[in-house]
Amino acid sequence: MSELDMKLKTAMEEFECQTGTLHQAEGEWLILKSAIGVPDFLMDKISKIPFGKGIAGVAAESRGPVELCNLQQDLGGVAKEDARKTGVSGSLAVPIFSNDGERVIGTLGIGKVKPYEFSDTEKARLAEIAVEFGQLF
Repeated sequence: MSELDMKLKTAMEEFECQTGTLHQAEGEWLILKSAIGVPDFLMDKISKIPFGKGIAGVAAESRGPVELCNLQQDLGGVAKEDARKTGVSGSLAVPIFSNDGERVIGTLGIGKVKPYEFSDTEKARLAEIAVEFGQLF
């Protein structure tokens, strides 16, 4: 297991989540660097995501946390149809910033298999963890 995988697993455990993803930005794309708990058949779909698309892409474009309390019933169009195939309901993605805070250099996402609304404290904590990941890019 790589250092990124171990850190992602630790973050998932802190939030009692079953899935986690870590993407690194390359231009206007997010490239998957680590995924835990994501079904194999979805790996191609999440391996390269444009800014503004899906939960991770919207977090990168908006430069802020993106939460879906129930991804299975998302009516706002943030979640891609294939995202529902993960079986995840409650999900949260946050941007990872460069050291100077100017650029989005990636995203960190976690998910639970049940509907769940993350608190402001939890969102802030995941953003803190994202800073640690930024040091590894």
